[in-house]
Amino acid sequence: MASSASTPRPPTIADVARVAGVSRTTVSHALNGLGKVDPRTRERIKKVAADLGYRPNLRAQRLRRGQAKAIALASSMPFAVAGGPSRLGFYMEVAAAAAESALLHDYALVLVPPVQSGSALYSVDIDGAIVVEPDVQDAAAAQLRERGLPYVALGRPVSPDEDAPYVDLHGGRVAELLLDHLHEQGARHPALIVGAGSRHSTVDALAAYERRAAEHGWETVVAQVPEPGGEQAGYERCAALLAEHPETDAVCALVDAFAVGAVRAIRDSGRTVPDDVMVVTRYDGLRARTCEPPLTAVDLHLDQVAAAAVELLLGRLRGDTATPPTAAAPEPRLIARASSVRDGTAGTA
Repeated sequence: MASSASTPRPPTIADVARVAGVSRTTVSHALNGLGKVDPRTRERIKKVAADLGYRPNLRAQRLRRGQAKAIALASSMPFAVAGGPSRLGFYMEVAAAAAESALLHDYALVLVPPVQSGSALYSVDIDGAIVVEPDVQDAAAAQLRERGLPYVALGRPVSPDEDAPYVDLHGGRVAELLLDHLHEQGARHPALIVGAGSRHSTVDALAAYERRAAEHGWETVVAQVPEPGGEQAGYERCAALLAEHPETDAVCALVDAFAVGAVRAIRDSGRTVPDDVMVVTRYDGLRARTCEPPLTAVDLHLDQVAAAAVELLLGRLRGDTATPPTAAAPEPRLIARASSVRDGTAGTA
């Protein structure tokens, strides 16, 4: 077995300084963008470091600067609606895109399980966080405020005392796209199923539904479902809704877990999708695409949304006063599928 003495030691900052003919302080400033170092000297030091294979001690850098170089992705939304049994849902799609964007800026992303209460965010070493669709008196946002950490909301905050920067997910426009599609497909008695909380997507959808109901003369039929119940809660609430309102010919179930449960409830009631009852949902994720029939949904451009949230947060961490308080997601795009298209054609709008 080879001895430890035969293993070459990694180059140090002293080695870089010796080869470059400068002090260790100059090397540190050159590699970290600090101090006043002549640009030509800075480039020479960077080349020497690269040639030697020098890698800075990130832990030491973080300690010197008082930074964790990590941000968190957090939400009070339970996995029953945000992820599902496979954990491949809205939350995880945002996480993957945010992690990639954060890494481009040399930040790690810490994925925090759903924050309901307790100490989920008190012991995590982070510089700030992205809070996904905060509810009123959101537990994740409250813990971040108590720690004095900056955060950005993914989706418009609904708490009256909330002033965090946010990425606008166009909640009202998304609901209008779905409701207008149902109307175009012939719906005359559409019902709305939303979460029982007050997230922006729920608040905005309720307002959009009331507007469209007034325009089209619809009777308003709204069911609010507790988020932790997931698909089964969506099933039970839709079954009750169909029994109470048998004339219902379309269901806009904003949460995809509720929509999948609604499809089962419609079938178990002896009806068919979409001929008797159409079903649409908000998030074009795995649930929507693998449901039978596949669900009409909306492309929320979550990769761009997550990147925008990371940029907003890092702007706050830098103290960049030029960073705008909000960013807008790209215009949502309807993806029409068999769950709501009665003429046999499906596509995008």
